[in-house]
Amino acid sequence: MRISGAEAVIRCLLEEGVDLVYGYPGGAIMPVYDELYKFQDQLHHVLVRHEQGATHAAQGYARATGKVGVAIATSGPGATNLVTGIADAQIDSTPMVCITGQVGRHLLGSDAFQETDIIGISTPVTKWNFQITEASQIPEIIAKAFYIARSGRPGPVLIDITKNAQFDEFEYSYEKCTGIRSYVPVPKLKLDKVAEAAALINSAKKPFIVFGQGIILGQAEAEFKAFVEKSGIPAAWTILGLSALPTDHPLNVGMLGMHGNYGPNLLTNECDVLIAFGMRFDDRVTGKLATYAKQAKVIHFEIDPAEIDKNVKTEIAVLGDVKESLAALLPLIDAKSHDLWHNEFKALQEVEYNTVIKEELNPTNGKGISMGETIEMINKHSKGDAIIVSDVGQHQMFACRYAKFNSTKSNITSGGLGTMGFALPAAIGAKMGKPEREVVAIIGDGGFQMTIQELGTIFQTQVPVKIVILNNEFLGMVRQWQELFFDNRYASTKMINPNFVAIAEGYHIKSKKVTQREDLDEAVAEMLASKDSYFLEVMVEKENNVFPMIPTGACVSEIRLS
Repeated sequence: MRISGAEAVIRCLLEEGVDLVYGYPGGAIMPVYDELYKFQDQLHHVLVRHEQGATHAAQGYARATGKVGVAIATSGPGATNLVTGIADAQIDSTPMVCITGQVGRHLLGSDAFQETDIIGISTPVTKWNFQITEASQIPEIIAKAFYIARSGRPGPVLIDITKNAQFDEFEYSYEKCTGIRSYVPVPKLKLDKVAEAAALINSAKKPFIVFGQGIILGQAEAEFKAFVEKSGIPAAWTILGLSALPTDHPLNVGMLGMHGNYGPNLLTNECDVLIAFGMRFDDRVTGKLATYAKQAKVIHFEIDPAEIDKNVKTEIAVLGDVKESLAALLPLIDAKSHDLWHNEFKALQEVEYNTVIKEELNPTNGKGISMGETIEMINKHSKGDAIIVSDVGQHQMFACRYAKFNSTKSNITSGGLGTMGFALPAAIGAKMGKPEREVVAIIGDGGFQMTIQELGTIFQTQVPVKIVILNNEFLGMVRQWQELFFDNRYASTKMINPNFVAIAEGYHIKSKKVTQREDLDEAVAEMLASKDSYFLEVMVEKENNVFPMIPTGACVSEIRLS
């Protein structure tokens, strides 16, 4: 079959099972868009309002479904506008393929109109990238792109295609990629290491599990739950690991990190064996590395060899696919209950509840609506079955701390990069990937305005996303730091906001604003009962802080409750 390179791009996507792409057309990618028009009955294209929105929507789709998200853009500014989302996907291990148009091969390096070296720009933030200059390269490179993006530790791949390669014709055939020389996505599991790990776990007096997104990416939730229950070991999560284990599971002891729960953070420095699954010991979890879990022997189950001993020295490293590793580990583990040790977590949880949580979820101080009670109201009406997509800031930490989840792939947020503006487009992608599930975006008034234009995408596609703006008229997290560490000098953090409800209504999205506590319950119930998209603005307390908190660079045991 002799076809153009542009048609080959579409046929390759279809071969990889892609039925949904996000993008924005432009001159250097127009041949591909012309073919998209011809194949629109097989491949649905969603026109976003900014290329960054395309990447975040593709991320939301990928995180909710486990499939590869796809974003398309033109050259120059179209390509560079993808970079933030690509960087976000790289650090959060999200499988994504981005396709950009490029000027013709004969113009490369000439500073032609809308030419940028997107390969050079994106190299530090992609798992792999490649520039196609001949049409005949397209099938092989796209096949590699999808294989690399989804295999091993997932990540984003960028393919840049010159305009001549889109126009030129060649004899098309497609073969899926099943392996690449020198690329080993999954290390071979060493059973002797699994046995060593089991022996150390069985001998531990105060073992502690920390788990991250690797459990979700490895589709190992069932094996992990079985391990937790058989071993009887308390387990805590990173924000990307949230929902891998139901939040109400009796051995789920809460969140780790800067705004994590009191018990897990404090007792990290008291456990004798620390068992890490699919997490990378980033700075927000460990705090000061020089004092992090120095008393503990660390067992690290990980798919990426680069993460072993990168931040925390391990006693035993078990490299491999976490699902396979857990399946091998489970028969070797003694059935136990560590009741006395678990009770230490429960006692500290009680301290945190009385000091922080009780007032946050049920305010009695006469102040305004709190972010925490808003999340609790969403829990009440969603019953823990919604996908929560949070942006970045105080509202993100409140959502991660208090949202309830019954099933996996339910918490979608920007972790490592901390990208404001992530939530609105990511929620669009999540809802399109999982139309049968309720999707609620939790966003601050600052982050909302970074991608507010994607309300237009919601209006055009009629995707029924529920949007909750927690409006404190501040860049809340920065303001909290200014209060605590910069003597209340609120430099450039006060927000003078527009009429958000009027803007949402301008996009024909049903909207409501809540300013009084007594109206919150009914408004949240109405939002979640709606079959269409819904915009809810909740005016929350201006100077409400999120606690506990570990100051940057402090030891996890220096966690503050106020």
